[in-house]
Order: sequence, then C-alpha cells, then structure tokens
Amino acid sequence: MSDATTHLLLPYILAAQAQKHVTHNEALRLLDGLVQLSVLDRDLTSPIGSRADGDRYIVASGATGDWAGWDLNIALWTDGAWLRLPPRTGWRAWVEDEGLLLVYDGAGWIGTTPAALQNLSLLGLGTTADASNPFSAKLNAALWTAKTVAEGGTGDLFYTMNKETAADDLGLTLQTNFVTKALVGLFGSDRFRLAVSADGSTFFDGLSVDNATGIVDQPRLPRFKAYTNFDNYVGVDTWTKIGINNTDTNDQGAFDAANNHFVAPVDGTYLFGATLLYKINASTTARMRGRLVLNGTTEIRGSLGEISATHVSLATAIWLQTMVPLTAGDTVELQGYFRVADGYFAADHTSFWGCKIG
Repeated sequence: MSDATTHLLLPYILAAQAQKHVTHNEALRLLDGLVQLSVLDRDLTSPIGSRADGDRYIVASGATGDWAGWDLNIALWTDGAWLRLPPRTGWRAWVEDEGLLLVYDGAGWIGTTPAALQNLSLLGLGTTADASNPFSAKLNAALWTAKTVAEGGTGDLFYTMNKETAADDLGLTLQTNFVTKALVGLFGSDRFRLAVSADGSTFFDGLSVDNATGIVDQPRLPRFKAYTNFDNYVGVDTWTKIGINNTDTNDQGAFDAANNHFVAPVDGTYLFGATLLYKINASTTARMRGRLVLNGTTEIRGSLGEISATHVSLATAIWLQTMVPLTAGDTVELQGYFRVADGYFAADHTSFWGCKIG
C-alpha cells in the first residue's frame, strides 16, 4: 500500500502512526496550495525578495537558486520555505498577472483557448450577443489580413457575404447612434446600390450598378434639359435672359422653370451647355451672341459665343458649353444678345442643359 495519494501525492495517516496531526496538516497544506490553483507569475527563474505565505509561481525554464531544477513546477511559499509541487497532466492554473488560464499537458503549460470554434449559437466580443445579433462586437478597431505565402497561405484575402435569392437583401448598414445613415449592397435585387438617409426611414439611391451590364447610374445626380416654348424677342445691344420655361428632364427639380434658371442644390463642379437658334425679325444682318451667367450678373468664363456672318432664320445657331464650380444656391441662366439688328431666339430648339460632374 502506498503512503500517498495517486494524483496529488497527499500523505496518508498510517496505522499506529505517532504524531498523526503532522501528516494530516501536511496533506492540508498541499491541498491549500493546489486546489483552485492560481499563480502570481510564470516568467521568473528565481524567487523574488518579497513574498507572503501562500504565494505560488510556475517556475520558468532555466531556474536557479532555491528553484534550481524546478523548471515548470509549482513553487509554493509556505511556513517560511519553498515547497515544490510537480505538475501532473491536466492541472489547470490561473496566471494572475496575465489574466490567462493554462493547462499542463505533460510537457508544458499551454493556453486553454481552443484551436477551433465550431457551431456556436452566440458569440459576443466586448458585448453581449443575442438572437437578433448572434455575433456582436464592441471595439474601436478591427483587422483582417491575408495569410502570407510564407505562412502557407496565398497572400489573398476575400470577405464573402451571401444571400439566398436575388429578392433578398445583402449589405452593410452604416449608422450614427443606431440610426441608419447609409446602406451598401444588394437590396431586393442583384443590382449594387449605395443608398443614404437623413432619418433612417427615407432612403435615396446615390449609386446603382447594373449587375448584368456594369452600367453605373446616379439616380440622384442633379441634371436637367430645358427649352423655351415661345420665340424670345431680344433687342439690339441688350443682354436678355432667355425664357427657358419647360423641361424634358429635371432630376431633383434643380431647374427652376418659373424663374428660367438652374439652381445648384449642392456644392460641386457642373457642366452646362446651350443652343440658341436664330429667328429673323427684320434683318438677317443681326449678329447673334449668347452666354451663361452666374447669379444673374457674372458672365461665366468660356461660355461666350457669337456668329457674325449673315444669319439664316431657323437655321443659324450658337452652341455654348462650359464647366464651372458652384456653391449650393448659385444660379445659372442663359442670356442672348443681338448687334446690328434685333431678332428672336426660336421656340423649342433654343435649349439649356446641365449636370453635376464632381
């Protein structure tokens, strides 16, 4: 019969043994040191100067001094001396200075974090996951990086998201204080969409890409094509706003037909063009001019055009085109002018168009 237990090597009280309390207290001392094992550190190779009864350490490899030859053993300070506790396979120890749980595998102390996590129903990182968000993370930064070729990987990194059918939704929801401000993905179809919202309930598509053709559409792009439905009379030597009062296209309502001008809805760079078709009043010697004007007063550089040769009614035309940076609220209008003789700018084919390009 052995005089100690199999796993913890606690001493037995033997038959007819004297001083039985000594053996009993020794077993209690070992139990106190081993049960619910928690060590202060696992990186020391020799004892530190300051110690308290019950202090425990996992001795690091290369131990010296009082711990010489105790590599990977538990060192327990008790009753004014170091007691060596050789670990057995399966012992677990909490490392207090690292907040780390280790297990002894027969050769060394290893982390208890599993190499694989499979079929978890909930996972919360820094927060609590629930049925609505079974994977939840609360953190300030996240990193995904490719496994390199040197590490046995390919050097590539793909992040895959999948939905069941084209009619389902798949995307990223971007929020401020949990109010959705933007959606990016495939919503209700396989077209790629980027939609934005001010209140989390009404959304506007800023970008849409046809997955069959790759054609990009900007549904909310400010753009218009307008025309006049009457002949605009213009006298000699007087710049006159052309009454562009109808639209073929007017996305976002940016063209104000009542006031015959375009109003920039947002800051940006805009491209404009216009056609002025001549119609005779008294003489074809009229010298027709046209320009685009900012805020009713400033001629936009590069927008001025003139035809000086003899005009042909309903055939002679000027084409204008220019690009200009605008601030939200700026207006752009089309103006006409005659030198030598007056005339008209003809209905329907006198037009004005523009769009935001940047």
